[in-house]
Amino acid sequence: MKSQRKGYSKKVFFGDHAFHVYKDVYEPAEDTFLVAENLVVNQDDIVLDMGTGCGILAILGAKKARMAVAVDVNPNAVRCAKVNARLHGLTDKIDVLQGDLFQLIKRGEQFHLILFNAPYLPTETMGENSWIERAWSGGPTGRQIIDRFISEASSYLRMDGKILLVQSSLSNIDETIRRFRENGLDTRILAEKKVAFETIVVIQATRRKTKIQSVL
Repeated sequence: MKSQRKGYSKKVFFGDHAFHVYKDVYEPAEDTFLVAENLVVNQDDIVLDMGTGCGILAILGAKKARMAVAVDVNPNAVRCAKVNARLHGLTDKIDVLQGDLFQLIKRGEQFHLILFNAPYLPTETMGENSWIERAWSGGPTGRQIIDRFISEASSYLRMDGKILLVQSSLSNIDETIRRFRENGLDTRILAEKKVAFETIVVIQATRRKTKIQSVL
């Protein structure tokens, strides 16, 4: 995994795959790669990549899935993801949308896999100064976007689906687990990586299985 500068963009590599990263678009880093390394996709899956950035996770998912939807609030990221989808020959399998979280996802639409490398760093502001700040700024507790996502995500998840959410130990992992459970989802830590002053984790959430009691 490496990157090289070229004009107004970088080229980032994951395995044999290359991705352009435009200025003011989040550059894939340890958190992105941690999801990519633990990504399991089936051929009939429909994948939602929330906060897609350059589109790396949507593209890796779409290579195996039936279809992927990539969403980002950043117009620069949307343009970048579309370019990368075209370069990988996946424009017919990836729908790239500019919107705020689930704003443009139709009610009743559900996914087998929802991915979100969330803005999770505690900051005084919510990235009002630039698009790139919005990619990592989570407000004073680091949870402003995470909590909004959790409150909505279960409505778009199939009964047999799963969510992979990336966050930092700086933004209260236990609170994320609690909120997922409040929304009827069981969780487990799928992967984690210690980096500098924090630990990055991938939290997997799935529908809580209800016990069926038989009446004799």
